[in-house]
Order: sequence, then C-alpha cells, then structure tokens
Amino acid sequence: MSDSHTSNRCRLAVDIGGTFTDLVLETPSGRHSCKVLTTPGAPDDAVLDGIGQLMSRSGLKPDAIDLILHGTTLATNALIERKGARTALVTTAGFRDILEMGFEKRFAQYNLDATRPAPLVPRVWRYGVDERIAASGDIVQPLQADELKAIADDMQQHNIESVAIGFLHAYAYPQHEQLAAEALARTLPGVSISTSSEVCPELREYERFSTTVANAYVQPLMASYLERLQQRLQSGGFGCPVFLMQSGGGLTTLSQAMRLPIRLVESGPAGGAILAADVALSRGIKKALAFDMGGTTAKLSLIENGEPARSRSFEIAREYRDMKGSGLPVRIPVIEMVEIGAGGGSVARVDSMQRIRVGPDSAGSDPGPVAYANGGTMPTVTDANLLLGKIDPDNFAAGTIKLDTKAATQALQQHIGDALQLSAPWPSAGIVEIVEENMANAARVHAVERGREASEYCMIAFGGGAPLHAARLAEKLGIDQVVVPVGAGVGSAIGFLNAPVSYQVVRSNRGVLGQLDLSAINDLLQNMSNEANAVAASGAGQASLYEQRQVELRYLGQGHELAVDIPNRALTDRDLVDIRTSFEARYQSVYKLTMPESEVECVSWSVLATTDAFNSPLVDPLEVHNTAKATGTRNIFDPVSGNIIAHQIFHRQQLNAGDHFAGPAIVVEDETATLIPPGFDVNVDSGQALVLSRQRNA
Repeated sequence: MSDSHTSNRCRLAVDIGGTFTDLVLETPSGRHSCKVLTTPGAPDDAVLDGIGQLMSRSGLKPDAIDLILHGTTLATNALIERKGARTALVTTAGFRDILEMGFEKRFAQYNLDATRPAPLVPRVWRYGVDERIAASGDIVQPLQADELKAIADDMQQHNIESVAIGFLHAYAYPQHEQLAAEALARTLPGVSISTSSEVCPELREYERFSTTVANAYVQPLMASYLERLQQRLQSGGFGCPVFLMQSGGGLTTLSQAMRLPIRLVESGPAGGAILAADVALSRGIKKALAFDMGGTTAKLSLIENGEPARSRSFEIAREYRDMKGSGLPVRIPVIEMVEIGAGGGSVARVDSMQRIRVGPDSAGSDPGPVAYANGGTMPTVTDANLLLGKIDPDNFAAGTIKLDTKAATQALQQHIGDALQLSAPWPSAGIVEIVEENMANAARVHAVERGREASEYCMIAFGGGAPLHAARLAEKLGIDQVVVPVGAGVGSAIGFLNAPVSYQVVRSNRGVLGQLDLSAINDLLQNMSNEANAVAASGAGQASLYEQRQVELRYLGQGHELAVDIPNRALTDRDLVDIRTSFEARYQSVYKLTMPESEVECVSWSVLATTDAFNSPLVDPLEVHNTAKATGTRNIFDPVSGNIIAHQIFHRQQLNAGDHFAGPAIVVEDETATLIPPGFDVNVDSGQALVLSRQRNA
C-alpha cells in the first residue's frame, strides 16, 4: 500500500449505514459517488449494486480497482438489536455472574427504575471451570480436560454457535485459555471461539469479559458477511485487497477483521472523523466539531489541532437516557464521539405527556420514512424536512428515490397534528426543532464533559442529513462558522480513503514506576511491537510504518489511569524519570494538582504501528469573491420567523472557488443539500468547500 494515496490508483470506499450505503470511487481523473438503500437482510446486495453503478458511470473494469476500503455498522446493529450468535461464556468457577454484576454501582444513583442492558449471554450458557492461575502466575488449580468435554456436550445440546473464554488473570497468563480454546475447537467444529487474552488482554475482568463476549457474539455474523462479500467481489472480477475501517481510525486486513470484529463497531463514524480532521488541518482550523448525520443516527466529535480525541473504552447500546454506565462496555481503540438516535429516519411520535419525541428508533431503509412509499407508517425527520420544503421530492438521492409528499402529509397530520391540534407546517416544524435541540444538547454535554465550550469550535458538517441542519445547530450552539466539504453526503466513505493502515496492541503489566524490571518490560514491548508491525505490514505493502508507544499510569491506589508517550526503543532508568515528569504534567493539566510524595504505578502498555495518514494540501484563503447566480427559488420554512420564505437555489457543481452569496438559500447536490438560513453568508473556498459564516448582527 505504498502509494495508496497517490493519484495514479483507483480505490473504492464503501460505508454501510443503517439507512444508506455510501460508495466513493477515486480515480486519477476524479471521484464518483453514489448512495443506495441498505439491504439489511443481505448487506452485500446493496454494496454490489452501488459498485455496479459506479463502475458503469466511470467506464472502468473490475481489474482496474487497486484497493477496496470498507466500513460497516453490521457489528454495532447486531449488538444493539440482539441479532448476534447464540453465545456461551466459559470462565473461572465463581465468576460467571460478572457480566451481570458489572461495576457493582448504580449509574443513576437516585433512580430506582434505571436499567442496564441484559448480558449478551444468559446465565444458563455461562459455564464455570475449576481452574485457577494466581496473579503471580503460579498454577493453583490445573485445567481439567474432562470438565471441558462435559461443557462442550452441553453446548451442543443448546446449539451454541460461538464461545467466549475469559479466565481470571488470563490477560497476563493466557495458557489455560489457550488450552481451553484448543480443546473446545476439537469437540465443537465450526463454532467460533474468542479468548480474552487475544481480544482484550487487559486487567479488570468485567470489561475484559464484556469485550470478549461482544466479539464472540458478532464474529459468526461478520465472518460470514465478509467471506460472502469477498467471494462475490472475486467472482465479479475484483482481485484487489479489501481493508476494513476500525473504530480507532485505522485500516486493517480482512482476516484480522474476521478475527476481531469488535474493533469495527464504530468504523463508519471513525471515517467521518478522519474526514473532518483532514478538512480542519488543511484549513488551519485549530478547534473543530465534526457533525455527521445520516439516516439512523447523528454523531458529534471534537477535533483539536487536526487530531480527533481518542479513547480505549466505549459503551454500546446505552439503555437509559444515553447515560454513561447504562451500556455494554468494550475496551477497544476508538475515536471519542457521542452518538444519538437522531437521523433522517428517526421516528417521531407524541408521548403520554403530549410532547413530540423523536427517536431513538429509526425506520431505516426498510420500510424507511413514509415518503419512501415502502410500507412506513410513522412520520420521520425526513418526512418533516420534505414538508418544510428542504427536500426536493423529485431529486432525492440523485432522483433514485421519488418521495410521496401526500403520504408524508397524512402521516404527519395523523400522528402529530391531530394529537396536538396543530395544522401544517407546525407538526413538521416541531419534529425538526426537537431533533435539532437533541443534537445541540448532546454537543453541549460532550464538550462540557471534556472541559470544552462548543461555541469555541468551527463546525464541519457531512453525511446525508447534517448539511440540512448544520446552520440551525450552529445557531443553537453559538458557533459562528460551518464548513461543508466537497462530497459531504458520502463523507465517511471519503474519510476511509484518507485513513492509515494501523494496528494497536495493548497489554496490562502492573508495576511501580521506580521498581520496574526493565528487562522484562522491554521484552514485553518488543513482542508487542513485533505483533503490531506484523499485522500492519500485511496491509501496508511497501509503505513505511512507524510506532507510537504509550504507558497508562496512575498514582498507587487510584482506580483511573492517564496515558503518556514513551520512546520507541528499549527503556532506560533515565526514561523512567522522564515518564514520571510527563505523567505529572498530564495529571496537572487534567486534575489541576499533583501528588509528588506518592508512588506512580504503570498499568497497561500499548504499541501502535501505523502508516502515515493522507493529508490534503493546505487551502489558500481567497480575498476576492464573486456573487453567485441562483438558478431559481424554493419556498422553505424558516424556524426563526415562523414563516415560509423564498430561498435561492444553487447547484453545487455549478459553484466555483471564490463564489459568494447570502441566505436564505439552499445548495443542492446528488447526495445531500445545504440549507443556509437568513443571517448567514456563504463563500466557496479554494478547496471547493462551502464556508457558512454567521453575520455578527444576525
């Protein structure tokens, strides 16, 4: 993959969302893109359909494609919708209830009705084994083959399809897990097996077991899909490599994705964050708020100095009001973001308190919004936007989907208007105002939780729905500037084209910083480096790899760690002094104090092997602007005045760098539309992005 970002290659990016599958074909002569409805029962059908459209449009043959990059929500949706494999857990005797005990604390302390998601593995399929390796590595109780044979027989009776193995202290001493996996593989042919020592070799049993179970739960589904997609691509003449987008923002090989599909859970949104980071970096934007809104969800993430915030912990399927602690925890490298059920397909209804509620459930692609005329009966955000004039019913998704305005009108009036005694356009206006306020509140909370203020950021909007709502969201957040990049409607797929090939290895190895066995730590880091580089090199081709090493530390006795960088070489005693200095500087910046009298404990070590990410050239600011000419007008509802007013229509492909116009206006393109309300000016920068600026007196 040495020249993966050069102009003489043809690369194809595919992003499967809950409603649409986005595809981008990058060729030496330019980009082609399209959106097709996702086919939930067989996602590869939509992928092949979209690829066929792009190949026909470009005139290329399959053997001209050098690389396919893929991201998908399949793993996430399987976990949220509980549509994964029949999964069992094999663990140390006495620990099978960890999945239900969790952190042994209430995330909503004063709410007796607060609920957590049920474990992915019911208790009857959780098996305890009389084995024990002590924290020192001593074998206290050997693993018994007969016991595993009896467990395997019981699993066969229950038609178990996948097994997660998680033993106490296996993050440091994996031999019993490895023996158990080999024994079960012999007696359960065809059953997927995931071990915690491979999926998540870190201390803290609950998170380690939860991550391993989640991996096992989605592995058969993902492996089946990826194998089927690969076969269909090869049958169609595509012999090029296929790489998968990971939640942490890097690409990995197909085989690695099949082995550790849990690392794909946020792959689509990660691509969008990479796009936003590139847009910000190329324009010198120090603080950016990435806003990605599709058909099912909206995602918001903070980007500073061209880098999205990253983490190694994440929660899936939060059960209660999106509160931290109410979901399934997984320990994987991930780009930090907040994701809410606010997309074009989000369903609107009137609740028992006579309030309009939107989401989190979505009509998806099947049946989709009422206007799709595909069997949907409940009104959605897309239906509301259609009736407010924001969407052209004849040119939605480049004209491939004709929208039924009459059906949407009836659904809005029946389910919202009649219930609240409102006439048009207020049912639609209410839905859109609620969904925009939900997104604004999520952005405020996400920023405040990180000690930031949303109004200090520039918004970068992409995804099929975000450009329609970005300006109004910016008004609510006090943001003065919004950037809508080229290809915004398929932004996450474009982000895949910019992503590096990378792989991260993490190992827990506790020790007091001043008392470390440096020889053992350096051996550990070298082994981790070898593993990370071997995986990354399998997809990097001739590209250069570089490493980033980190250690997570805490003051001895604390329960939370902070990560600091360490040198990419064997550590010395002098390095330990520098590591403490770096840790205390980080601790001071986060907590505004240090404890110099306390010992510092190392908890986990990580090695990231990665190629360079692609960065767009810097965008030069334009001093002279030309007044663009509109091609017509459209009546669109303005939420500030409460009136339907005429908006100028501009076609994005007809706009040139340096063009300028002011709202009210709408810029239309095949995959999305950008709404510019009164009080905003628009400039087209030299990178062809739309830059919306809020007028100071607006």
